[in-house]
Amino acid sequence: MSELQPSDFERADYRTVLHRLTSLDQRAATLREEAAAWHDERAAAADAAVRDAEEQVREAQHHVRLAQRELEHVDARAAGLWSEFVHRIGPAAERFGRTLPPASIPRQRDREARDYLDEVETRVKYTPPARPLTAGTQVLFGVFGFAGGILGVLGNLLLRRTGEAAGGDWQEAAPVVALLVLLFCPVLAVVTAKLVADRRGVGLDTAAVATVLTTGLVTAGLLFTAVQFAQPSAG
Repeated sequence: MSELQPSDFERADYRTVLHRLTSLDQRAATLREEAAAWHDERAAAADAAVRDAEEQVREAQHHVRLAQRELEHVDARAAGLWSEFVHRIGPAAERFGRTLPPASIPRQRDREARDYLDEVETRVKYTPPARPLTAGTQVLFGVFGFAGGILGVLGNLLLRRTGEAAGGDWQEAAPVVALLVLLFCPVLAVVTAKLVADRRGVGLDTAAVATVLTTGLVTAGLLFTAVQFAQPSAG
């Protein structure tokens, strides 16, 4: 049925006009129902979109927190590795700065930060194998032991004579202190040999330690015995 026009009221009778007005009211009701349904549909879609957006925001915030914790973990581990590197290298590492250098973006970005840190940790903790002891080094260790024995005997004699000259309590304590010095100097020779071995990057094994210590003790014992025999003869 066509819409009611103003001119229709002049040509139509009462029943026709009433019928058309009734149909217009029904059509208006239908349009109102369609509008309400469309509004409800749009509102539901908008609510769903808002919920999806809120969920994405919560998920993004969760990822941000995870990334922040990962960054803190990476920074802490990098600082620890740098501290260990500086401790192992010593003053030579100061050319890079006393504190952790700023991070740089690697050329290859196909790996995680943990992979780079694992690689750095492997390199930092790597200890090159000690070089084998050469004949010259073994002779040098023997010289250290021999020198330790000589120094022990000299220190022993010096303390004994000082005690005899001083008299009193020091005269009684001097032989004990002198004996300790006699034994301590060969041990000091072992410490010196260890420092030299570390500086040269060679390993100081048990045999080398025994060589230094035995040489020092034997030298000290022989010289001390010779001096003891020589003193009565000189007297």
